Amino acid sequence: MNRTGTRALASGAAAVVVLLAGCGQSVGRDAGAHASVDRAAAGGHTYKLRHSDIHWSGSPSPFESQVKLPDGRRVAMHYLKNKRLYVQDYSPRARGWSKPAVVYRAQTDACQGITLKARAGTVAAIADFGVYCSDGEPPTESIAAVATGRLTKWDRHLTKNFDGWAKADITENGKQVTFKYHSDRLKWTKAKGFPKNPLD
Repeated sequence: MNRTGTRALASGAAAVVVLLAGCGQSVGRDAGAHASVDRAAAGGHTYKLRHSDIHWSGSPSPFESQVKLPDGRRVAMHYLKNKRLYVQDYSPRARGWSKPAVVYRAQTDACQGITLKARAGTVAAIADFGVYCSDGEPPTESIAAVATGRLTKWDRHLTKNFDGWAKADITENGKQVTFKYHSDRLKWTKAKGFPKNPLD
């Protein structure tokens, strides 16, 4: 899904609100940090794909997204009205989806779309939440997340009061992901994960 198009659709505004220059906090200092989400494969891949319950008149909905890996596996994420971001992964062998698991519990509402990218067995995700996002305000909770291997463990990073990461670049070997927004950078590595700051 085109990130720019999603921003415009979800916010109802053509312009993207950028960070205030006088906020006094850099992305590095304002960023929340390294934490992991472990999901046991309870019941195996015997579930159906669940969709967002947030109303959207058009198609596709910006409140859900899906990406396919070369081996046939898929990863899908969606927001629900309960202010949470969920993930499921698809097994081509079982021909079914895993049980929906919570990636992040937000304090605010779903904001903008969900970006998913996969390369070399690594999946990167971008998702945002905000108080007045539908009125054109920037997100107040921006999530970057990465999973590898069996896709049952997600490393997460929270950045507060930030316009949201625009893209995620995965290296050819899948061992590093760089999240980007203009000159701002956030790096995840397979060896160390995200920078260590407390994730709210």
